[in-house]
Amino acid sequence: MQAHTTPRRREWPVPPIDLGLLFLRLAGSFMLFYVHGLPKLLHYAHELTVIEDPFGMGPTVSLWAAILAEAICPVLIALGVFTRLACLPIIGVLLVAMLAVHPGWSIAEGQFGWLLLVIFTAIALCGPGRWRLGGGIAQS
Repeated sequence: MQAHTTPRRREWPVPPIDLGLLFLRLAGSFMLFYVHGLPKLLHYAHELTVIEDPFGMGPTVSLWAAILAEAICPVLIALGVFTRLACLPIIGVLLVAMLAVHPGWSIAEGQFGWLLLVIFTAIALCGPGRWRLGGGIAQS
């Protein structure tokens, strides 16, 4: 008598969830870095004159907090290094921007910020996935 076997599903080399997390990390990091981080690095002196300072820490401290969240953390996230930890400054800066600096914005006016908040919160919750620097295809 022959035992009943179920047909084997084709296994992906990397599960689709890991590809999705890689896509979120790369796309979200690129958008945040390119639109907000890179201009702050390239035009530092100008940014000191226009950055909002909602907590009265001074423009230098506010700008360096923004550079950490918008230039350094996206690079770490794209690489998959300290990913969850690197999401926290981004989430913090986005919450400050959306709730304290621009509280009067409608959802439509602030949609880029809200979408970035969704992306980086999802990454913080799910982790980097298996495709990341130093791990190749590693355990999350």
